[in-house]
Amino acid sequence: MIRPLGKACGSLYERLAASGVVRAGQGRILGIFPAHTWPAQDAHHEAQVRLQLTQALVQQQVPDARSAALIALMHTLKCERQIVDPGAYGLSKQQLRARAEEIAQDSWASEAVRKAIAEIIAAVAATSAAAAGGANMAVCAVSEALVRRW
Repeated sequence: MIRPLGKACGSLYERLAASGVVRAGQGRILGIFPAHTWPAQDAHHEAQVRLQLTQALVQQQVPDARSAALIALMHTLKCERQIVDPGAYGLSKQQLRARAEEIAQDSWASEAVRKAIAEIIAAVAATSAAAAGGANMAVCAVSEALVRRW
């Protein structure tokens, strides 16, 4: 069962900020509502991860365990196209999705990812009154679940 993530999510962001991955900031949603932001300190890490994912999905290279776990997560969330543009590599959406599915089936994390996302969906559905914070809670829950399983 997923417990409330208010403090856990903040703790995760604080640890990422302490390690230099992100930095704390303040922003506004719709120019009205104050919000905490956590922009990346260095885009190099993201570019490196995207390259590894592209190599696995497009160039058919064997992914490492972390890349396979991320691909399993992307496949479960059906968001492969948001990370790798299939058209830029002469692939169809279906071909990209099929390759992601192939990697996800071989990934040790695939079942854990599916279970974690099912728990998150159930938790978000159960707390639909907090719809504005639901997306943020889901992202934090996925992050926390993957960190716990690594």
